[in-house]
Amino acid sequence: MKITKYLTALLLLVFQLCIMIPAARADEDPGVPGGDPDVPLDGGTGILLAAGALYGFRKLKKAK
Repeated sequence: MKITKYLTALLLLVFQLCIMIPAARADEDPGVPGGDPDVPLDGGTGILLAAGALYGFRKLKKAK
């Protein structure tokens, strides 16, 4: 029953993000053509996301 709660909350969060991110990007100013290029996300962000996912999985596993 607890897992169902967590999965429901996670799916709701993902759904909200999928709706809000494009709406937020639509309001951005495109900037000057030929200006500074966007900086891509580096490897550190991926590592932090993976660490957060592992931490959450570990907490769920211990809760059982």
